Parts: sequence; structure tokens; C-alpha cells
Amino acid sequence: MGLSRRAYAALRGVHESAVRKAIATGRITTEADGTIDATKADAMWDASTDPAKQRGAHARDLGRGTAAATRAVAGTKAVPRQAFAAVAETLTEAGADPGAATGDGGEVSFVKARMANEVLKAQTARVRLQKMKGEVVDRARATAMVFDLARRERDAWLNWPPRVAADIAAELGAEPHAVEQVLMRYLRRHLAEMSEVKVELR
Repeated sequence: MGLSRRAYAALRGVHESAVRKAIATGRITTEADGTIDATKADAMWDASTDPAKQRGAHARDLGRGTAAATRAVAGTKAVPRQAFAAVAETLTEAGADPGAATGDGGEVSFVKARMANEVLKAQTARVRLQKMKGEVVDRARATAMVFDLARRERDAWLNWPPRVAADIAAELGAEPHAVEQVLMRYLRRHLAEMSEVKVELR
């Protein structure tokens, strides 16, 4: 024989009306005699409730992180399988074990997904603060600046042979135009090699 609705409400730390509503909506079920099996009802209630939105004494017990609460929360709402990669990546960046993000069914538990969401919020806040302090720059702007700098460097080098060819020719006793052509040929080859360098701004 289980508990009455009133007794179960007192045990869980909620109003009796909340227990009646949970039974009416199918969140928990009663025994054949109409009483409530507290252990079974707690498991059903927890499995269909966002841990962050639970109220009452039972919710406070969950919040204290006891071993029993951890086992109960482990079976809460599951996030679709395709979300695993994003959750695992976020938890890895935060130094957590990404393997712990999945349950027995290979899906991401609600608690782990919520943890990943909180980590993302903290990372976003940190980046925003770093931007305010001038410690980080906008990637698109940085890429444009690097491209502009490379283009100006290339133009400066291409304008160099015509300026120095006559002086080099005078020192070598060679024909200025021939010297300029040789310089330009080797310079273009060198610039082509330099263009293979890829800049990653991550």
C-alpha cells in the first residue's frame, strides 16, 4: 500500500493540488488501490520535468547534488542525437569529459545540454568582455586588414625593380632594361611562392 495524495504531497514538498494535477495529466500514476508509490512517482515526475523548474523540498534535495538526486536527474529529458556533437565540443572546451554527455541510449541528457548552454553563455560573456577591453578583434575586419596589407606589400615590391634597375646596371656595367626584366622575373616568382601562404584567423 502506498501513500495518500496528501502524504505524498507533504513528502515531495508540494501542494496537494500539484499532485492531483500530476495524476490527471499522466505525469505520475497511482497504484490499483488509488495510493501512490513514492519511489515510482518521484522517478516519473523527475523524468518529465526540467530540473531547473522544479519546486519544493524534493527540488531542493536535487539541487544539493546528492547521489540519489544525480541518479534521478540522469534520466531526464533527452536532447536529439544530432545535438551531441555541439554539446560534446562545448564541454570539451570547458575541460569536461565529452563522453559523459551521453546516456545509455547515446543521446545527450537534458542536464548535460543545459550545462553546455551555460558554458556557452559564460564563453560569450568572456569574449564580450575581452572585446570591450580591446583584447580581441573582429575576424572579418582583421582578415580585410591582412589582405590590404599583403596587397600593398605586393605593389611596393612590383614597383621596386624599375626604381633600382638603373643603379644596379650601372654598378654591374649591364643594360638597365635587361636588369629590370631579370629582377621582375625573379620577383614575380618569389611573390607567387609567398601567395601560397594561408593565414588562419581563428
